Amino acid sequence: MAATTATSLTLSKPSSLPFNHTHAFPKTPSTLPTLLRSAVKPLFLVSSKNPLSDVISLPAAEDSAWDDEKPREECGVVGIYGDPEASRLCYLALHALQHRGQEGAGIVTVHNDVLQSITGVGLVSDVFNESKLDQLPGSLAIGHVRYSTAGQSMLKNVQPFVAGYRFGSVGVAHNGNLVNYRALRSDLEDSGSIFNTTSDTEVVLHLIATSKHRPFILRIVDACEKLKGAYSLVFVTEDKLVAVRDPFGFRPLVMGRRSNGAVVFASETCALDLIEATYEREVFPGEVLVVDKNGVQSLCLMSHPQPKQCIFEHIYFALPNSVVFGRSVYESRRRFGEILATESPVDCDVVIAVPDSGVVAALGYAAKAGVPFQQGLIRSHYVGRTFIEPSQKIRDFGVKLKLSPVRAVLEGKRVVVVDDSIVRGTTSSKIVRLLKEAGAKEVHMRIASPPIIGSCYYGVDTPSTEELISNRMSVEEIRNFIGSDSLAFLPFDSLQKLLGSESPNFCYACFSGNYPVEPTELKVKKVGDFVDDGLNGSLDSIGGGWVQANRKQIEIGS
Repeated sequence: MAATTATSLTLSKPSSLPFNHTHAFPKTPSTLPTLLRSAVKPLFLVSSKNPLSDVISLPAAEDSAWDDEKPREECGVVGIYGDPEASRLCYLALHALQHRGQEGAGIVTVHNDVLQSITGVGLVSDVFNESKLDQLPGSLAIGHVRYSTAGQSMLKNVQPFVAGYRFGSVGVAHNGNLVNYRALRSDLEDSGSIFNTTSDTEVVLHLIATSKHRPFILRIVDACEKLKGAYSLVFVTEDKLVAVRDPFGFRPLVMGRRSNGAVVFASETCALDLIEATYEREVFPGEVLVVDKNGVQSLCLMSHPQPKQCIFEHIYFALPNSVVFGRSVYESRRRFGEILATESPVDCDVVIAVPDSGVVAALGYAAKAGVPFQQGLIRSHYVGRTFIEPSQKIRDFGVKLKLSPVRAVLEGKRVVVVDDSIVRGTTSSKIVRLLKEAGAKEVHMRIASPPIIGSCYYGVDTPSTEELISNRMSVEEIRNFIGSDSLAFLPFDSLQKLLGSESPNFCYACFSGNYPVEPTELKVKKVGDFVDDGLNGSLDSIGGGWVQANRKQIEIGS
């Protein structure tokens, strides 16, 4: 990545965080410890499991992948400082975060002041093996698992990214989505920057390289002050691990510590559990945490407004055994089910779930309703995203590959089926049909979230607003479309009541259409890759990667 000359930028004076257990950096830059070496070091070594031409083939047909109906989290990040087996621990932590991204994985370690990187397309276990991890020695590492939307997932877009500039080298892994990516990239290109990927994360590296501030930590602060949207970032330099969370705290990022003193950052606490790191706290919204030989230091990135944490982490993205935003995901989902049973009861014989994300809510529903919970749908975990359909068309082929109904549970029964959400409605209609064909007398759908009426711009892959069935139809019209005997969603006001005093700290844009950070650009980058992943032509010519922003949003955000 070429470093370019840019106009000097004014850095607002960092303020101390209001937390007793953190220590703010001195406000005078000259008193800060030296964070960057003046001499240019060997930059970085990059290895990959796959050639650049390797791609992930995504199914083209609507029926071909059941999971495509669900909103998808873009990725998960890990950072480890101070453990001699950092790369192996990073590998294990990424396994725990595999649900956050299945199409690419990467690890960067530091050894003898050189950043070494291995990335690949596929699952963590596809990308890494014993010999690969042997190539990543060192006690400092960051890692990333990635999900991309439809199109081609090219290896060059798999993180962490590593770049060299005149003061050394830096690696970064990012969870989130920048709503001002296009404007930032355009400004940087006008100044001479050359981009190698179509990822908004690369913008962060360019902003760091072109910053006039010293030392390196203030370059990060300077860069992040220009970003709008969602970002939980982990950086690595020759001797430091840095974690940053955006001022609204859209995406989760937690800190833990192993018994040997090693500091760990991860998107979810389930990653800490696997590598036996004790959860200490969240990275606060608007905070920069720096870990080096001097310990852990905290710097306030910028003034942080009311937090707007993604409520869908508790509805769908996070694993049930995680603690996200200080709340147990399992307990949240169980309470969602209890609320549905209380506010939308129905006479039934059995409660089942759409696995896996609907299971805990279904358990809550069944316990509250006093009706047995049973496994009426069995999910296959061995079906990939690419498969061959027989020449003779099989109805609901994609759903049948993933879900198998249990006739002994369903036949002649009045069935309540609990799912986490309805997006387009096509998969829900197929599930209802599947259950009735297996002998269910009645099928009552209960959805453990409010209706989704708005697209997300903060790191969640959701369809355009026009494709969201709840934005086009009433609940009764949706019930008729999917063919269920009844349908009920988790009431929005009941969700907020459950969260209590913490309710204002969550983002509900997908349910309300009210965006904490309004997209101000005419087009907003869709999460993941552009369909055309090449470098030819202007951004306008890259098809499929941008979704039209709502005109009302543009006016509000202008």
